Amino acid sequence: MFVKVCGVRNVGDVAAVVAAGADAVGFVLTESVRRIAPELARELAAQVPPQVLTVAVASGVPAAEAGRLALAAGVRALQLHGDYPREAFAELSGLPLQLIRATALTGTTDLTCGAYGEELLLLDSPVAGSGERWDLSPLARNRPEGRWLLAGGLSPANVGAAIAAARPWGVDVSSGVESSRGVKSHALIHEFVAAARKAG
Repeated sequence: MFVKVCGVRNVGDVAAVVAAGADAVGFVLTESVRRIAPELARELAAQVPPQVLTVAVASGVPAAEAGRLALAAGVRALQLHGDYPREAFAELSGLPLQLIRATALTGTTDLTCGAYGEELLLLDSPVAGSGERWDLSPLARNRPEGRWLLAGGLSPANVGAAIAAARPWGVDVSSGVESSRGVKSHALIHEFVAAARKAG
């Protein structure tokens, strides 16, 4: 079970994610309570061992700007979060970055990982970063293909049940491992990774 912890903001957060055994760490570089500057993201990414994927998360900005931010942050992957078209991923395809397509599940969402040229697909709550749960029942009828992550309202308490219901390739968490909005709890990070691995 692949586990990504998103919205980390300082050296202590990074150390907790790595110590917990997560597979990926996300840095939010656009408008958010968890936003950090690309320069800080670069410093933090330098603390991450090579087996852990470093991810820049961008939302609400043009693809070119997202790419510029990710390169400045010195990460290995870029997550375009929101309603980005195929053209946005094509525009970024020449960069030395893995691409992650993060979107909410709607009636028209293409559920094939790689359909936009991305290497990972992430399905999130309609209100990203809110900690809100969403209805997973449509996944019983129409499950994504390939490497896909489940996100949205996950926590140490519910990730096991969510994995059992949706059977994702991996999971992503942000608000569910916070002691207050935007502030990570290192204990909850450890608990979440352990619970996800146990369920997976």
